[in-house]
Amino acid sequence: MFDMARRTTAAPPEDFEERIVDIDVSSEMRTSFLEYAYSVIYQRALPDARDGLKPVQRRILYSMSEMGLRPDRGHVKSSRVVGDVMGKLHPHGDTAIYDALVRMAQPFAMRLPLVDGHGNFGSPDDMPAAMRYTEARLAPAAMLMVESLDEDTVDFKPNYDGQETEPTVMPSAFPNLLVNGTTGIAVGMATNMAPHNLGEVVAAARLLIRKPNASLDELMRHIPGPDLPTGGTIIGLQGIRDAYESGRGTFRMRARCTIEQITPRRKGIIVTELPYAVGPERVVTKIKDLVTSKKLQGIADLKDLTDRHKGLRLVIEIKNGFVPEAVLDELYRLTPMEETFGINNVALVEGEPRTLGLRELLKVYVDHRLEVVRRRSEFRRRKREERLHLVEGLIVALLNIDEVIQVIRSSDDSAQARSRLMEVFDLTDIQAAYILDTPLRRLTRFDKLELDREKQQLSDEIAELTAILASPERMRQVVSAELAEVAKKYGTPRRTILLEASGTPRTAPTSLMIADDPCLVLLSSTGLLARTTDGTPLPGEGERAAHDVLTGAVRTTARAEVGLVTSHGRAIRVSVVDLPILPPSANPPSLSGGHPISEFVTLSPGENVVGLCSLSPDALGLAIGTAQGVVKRVVPDYPPNRDDYEVIALKDGDTVVGAVELESDAHDLVFVTSDAQLLRFPAASVRPQGRPAGGMAGIRLDDGARVIFFGTVDPALPAQVVTVAGSATALPGTQVGGGKVSDYTDFPPKGRATGGVRAQRFLKGEDTLLLAWAGPAPAKAVSAAGKPIPLPEEISRRDASGLRLTHTVGAVGGAQGTAEPPERPMVAEPEEPA
Repeated sequence: MFDMARRTTAAPPEDFEERIVDIDVSSEMRTSFLEYAYSVIYQRALPDARDGLKPVQRRILYSMSEMGLRPDRGHVKSSRVVGDVMGKLHPHGDTAIYDALVRMAQPFAMRLPLVDGHGNFGSPDDMPAAMRYTEARLAPAAMLMVESLDEDTVDFKPNYDGQETEPTVMPSAFPNLLVNGTTGIAVGMATNMAPHNLGEVVAAARLLIRKPNASLDELMRHIPGPDLPTGGTIIGLQGIRDAYESGRGTFRMRARCTIEQITPRRKGIIVTELPYAVGPERVVTKIKDLVTSKKLQGIADLKDLTDRHKGLRLVIEIKNGFVPEAVLDELYRLTPMEETFGINNVALVEGEPRTLGLRELLKVYVDHRLEVVRRRSEFRRRKREERLHLVEGLIVALLNIDEVIQVIRSSDDSAQARSRLMEVFDLTDIQAAYILDTPLRRLTRFDKLELDREKQQLSDEIAELTAILASPERMRQVVSAELAEVAKKYGTPRRTILLEASGTPRTAPTSLMIADDPCLVLLSSTGLLARTTDGTPLPGEGERAAHDVLTGAVRTTARAEVGLVTSHGRAIRVSVVDLPILPPSANPPSLSGGHPISEFVTLSPGENVVGLCSLSPDALGLAIGTAQGVVKRVVPDYPPNRDDYEVIALKDGDTVVGAVELESDAHDLVFVTSDAQLLRFPAASVRPQGRPAGGMAGIRLDDGARVIFFGTVDPALPAQVVTVAGSATALPGTQVGGGKVSDYTDFPPKGRATGGVRAQRFLKGEDTLLLAWAGPAPAKAVSAAGKPIPLPEEISRRDASGLRLTHTVGAVGGAQGTAEPPERPMVAEPEEPA
């Protein structure tokens, strides 16, 4: 083990001189932080107001230009570009360089992309692929940024290690800062500039060139507002004007949506454009979260059908009964389909961060472009003057070709030849050297003509460039014409719609749904659900319709919920607004306009809906009857946060036969069994129970018998009983059977949990009831497909046998049914009883 006591510290050498410098901590922190802040502000985060580029963006474009990655050349790996930029100009890490390269290639981020990317360069929701998988080259618009770079138009400075040089600013043949915008966070300041339309920005710049004192209103006639790459709509122009005036302001961006009929039964909201920097996945996720948490209602389905051919397309399906415009307003309020953009026009002007308005931004660019054109013109004139000087020397040599040859041949060396040519023909040193370097094959008679034409052309160009440099007005005309050519070649139509604010704050609607008017929810014998537009009772006898009978009807309101009671003893919650509205022209309503139950709920195998119930706590309660003769009145205490729940605890093998909403304790509860026994007793004799209870005895059954009908009847109103007898061994739906219609008053009331009285006498071949029903008169029958079927006339004897029917009866309804009454009564002789 190491012995700490023996450890010694080596003594410093004798010539070692201890150097300790006392530094004030606050002073050191202040100095270091200022240096860091200076580096971030000037070297990383803020763009130059002249070319609109951050240093990393400028270095990327310059390196790609030096690498020859022009639009007419092939793509190269992005990693090669990043490596060249990092190694020569930008020693800040490859991630920052690649991120900047990616952004300049994204058409949804820049209004006029500067890099032509090949591969996965990301989306508003997804990151791009790694740089080893993508390729890049300069976009055509980027050539406008780097053109004339080799004509002494801008200053160059040494790179970080002094081995290379880089431009301090790009010539920038279009106002890139306004066209593409920018965003960046520095130390103590930030910038956030919106993209604009190239044609509009150029028009405003040309106006400022033509009229340097143009007002903001005059400029805004050409630039009314930002033009975002993703399109959309901008709401409220006052914030834009504030930003154009002071450099700071806000505006609201909205998705562009249309309301369309997406299915024969439902409308939907089609989203084709989203706010700037908002992706579809972000919107989809937010909508799903809101729907799941029940903070947003009215949305039935959401599909993202975006692809590279059709572009962005989000289909938001709206539930029936909801107002699509109100749902859209909620989407704007709660989701990123409406976002706020804060403009903060901070850029570097002469090395100083400044907040600039629209006029100042344009003026900085115009001044920069005038300086670029001035330096370019001086460079071109100088180059043409140098060439003209050489051409004039060649012309002198051609005119005296024999003497020139003689001078050269008689000279000892080239230095002597150059000196003698200068003396004999009065040439300069540059001219004489150029003549000596020119091949003899160029000194022909035809070259003399070409040189004369070139001399004239150079003289004209020099005169033109001199005129431009001598006249500020001519120079402004040149800059304006070049901007016009850029706008003509690269300009595109405006994508973003500008809307003036209404002046009043938008508030969320009180309800997304239709008015909470009274209505009736209807269930038909063929399993269709619908609702009426008001709460009036359905028409009764003597009024005709074309389809179906009602097996259930519940009074409620349009924004309430109802329960679908199933044969398995559970209630499934359904919103009334989801149900289709029957056309008001139907009198009485025809449920042919209803929708199948399967569109609203999912049932288990063998489970079917047997009735409707109101979920209002003010309701009297739900009455349930089972196949084993159990009756139950359910206390209306339904859990509000569950979509389905148990309303009766069924015994093994038992199922719910009927479920009806009680309207009064004075109504009767009616059981009809398979052996033709009918029992009626007051609803008041059944004590209400909670949902988990199993009910109480309703009717006493004989061996082998089961309940086939359970319902309620108002004894104060005319009512009828319909029974159809047949054979228990026949296949369901294959036998017609014998039908009987009786007056309800023929059946005496009895006590609960007793046996009933006979409702129909069986004939030969009949041993069971196929169907039974009791309800308000007149009774109406339909087939399984909902077609009307005539019933026989009412028989005064309650235990009489039935009459042979002509069609198989699928269901029976009462005065609220919608089947046609028979055109003539069915008459047949009763057969002998069995």
